[in-house]
Amino acid sequence: MYATDYPRTFKPGFLWGGASAASQIEGAWNIDGKKLSGAECIKGAKPGETHSTLDEATRASISEAIKSDSDKEYPKRHGNDFYHRYPEDIKLLSEMGFKAFRISIAWSRIFPNGDELTPNEAGLAFYDRVFDEMHKYGIEPVVTLSHYEMPVGLTIKYNGWASREAIADFTRYTETVFKRYKGKVKYWMTFNEINTGAQGFHATGALEDGLKTADEKLQLRYQALHHQFVASALATKQLHEIIPGAKMGCMLARTQTYPATCNPDDVIMAQKIDQLNLFFTDVQVRGEYPEYMNRYFAEHHIVIKMLAGDQKLLKKYPVDYLSFSYYMSSATTAEERHDATAEATGNQHAVRNKYLEQTPWGWQIDPQGLRVALNTLWDRYRVPLFVVENGMGTYDKVAEDGKIHDQYRIDYLRAHIEQMKEAVEDGVDLMGYLTWAPIDLVSFSTSQMSKRYGFVYVDLDDNGNGTMRRMPKDSFYWYQHVIATNGEALESKEQN
Repeated sequence: MYATDYPRTFKPGFLWGGASAASQIEGAWNIDGKKLSGAECIKGAKPGETHSTLDEATRASISEAIKSDSDKEYPKRHGNDFYHRYPEDIKLLSEMGFKAFRISIAWSRIFPNGDELTPNEAGLAFYDRVFDEMHKYGIEPVVTLSHYEMPVGLTIKYNGWASREAIADFTRYTETVFKRYKGKVKYWMTFNEINTGAQGFHATGALEDGLKTADEKLQLRYQALHHQFVASALATKQLHEIIPGAKMGCMLARTQTYPATCNPDDVIMAQKIDQLNLFFTDVQVRGEYPEYMNRYFAEHHIVIKMLAGDQKLLKKYPVDYLSFSYYMSSATTAEERHDATAEATGNQHAVRNKYLEQTPWGWQIDPQGLRVALNTLWDRYRVPLFVVENGMGTYDKVAEDGKIHDQYRIDYLRAHIEQMKEAVEDGVDLMGYLTWAPIDLVSFSTSQMSKRYGFVYVDLDDNGNGTMRRMPKDSFYWYQHVIATNGEALESKEQN
């Protein structure tokens, strides 16, 4: 291959677009047969707070949530009302020129308690309408099967993914949606940011009341994750049989990890943290548990219970592509820390990187880290890569002229797209780029509306007050121009 032959830009058919999740946009939490998911049982952060509320879940808090009918106390129950406004929202995406839109199917809209033997037709019909509307504008659906949305009924019944019984319920659900949307969806992924299951309830659906030590909690979490690995392999098998030619992806929350210094202790710790992140894609892409986890499991007294055929199943049915989110990088030290930087990154060895700016929520902005992440993943796995979340959660303000001038968002996204282009020139096989999230939604980590990501402003505050009116921001017109030129024109585009 000659040097002049290598790709210098994004390939034809590159999937430009955006991403969202059912529990953060749909609302309609208790209509048309739907019941609660775990996400809709988490309260919002208090006014002025920016900390994560992801895993503040106990048996008592879940019981309280089930009894409550408040969508103000539990903001994911109202989302941005996509359930009723999807025609307007999808039309806005089409105006930007979207090639793809990632959504999740709310499992509890299809099987309200999670364990029913027959699906809820009203839920299935809703997604028929959504996919039909997307295809009307030539937008390719990219569907996440489980985006932190396990039916809370399964948490109550047998503590979610901690029980192997969840596999059968999940694969009944996946078989149902594969058959239903056979002619409408060809890009799928199993579990959103599956690695965050190592942090607890939001991704495992498993409560940890009564577990006293960190190792006891890790035992439950990694056992639950093993059940998800098996379910993912079975779903991949189903997909290939039901929809030949369809593609299944895994989804990783990628936080690029650097050693804080050249001290070998920091280098070793950064390597360990990186391995804990890549463990999940090693299982789902390579189809096997990596050797380095043997030591980690032994040091934390973790014993994974497997059935005889589990490892063969994982090996036989790996995913077709690797998708990931990228928001920040992490500088890692050998010293364990418990400050804001450690909380923001999810890395208890993280320290503030003095070379980087950060968002109001403490997320360090590192566009070059995306290039590093892309090259790292491509070198390791050699499967197509797909950036399915990237964006900056920050405060937006409606100016005196009635518009939202979000040049800071344009600058953030432009810098990341420039680094993606560098990675493509490096030789990375990149399928597409989906920003999080094209229309303002309820933040997953804090359940706040004020942590805004979108190209479209939604008139709604953290207390659930507002008209839900949609207003394009300056970034709307900029991204429209980026897509129209397949990423070649990244300069600011003034509003018409």
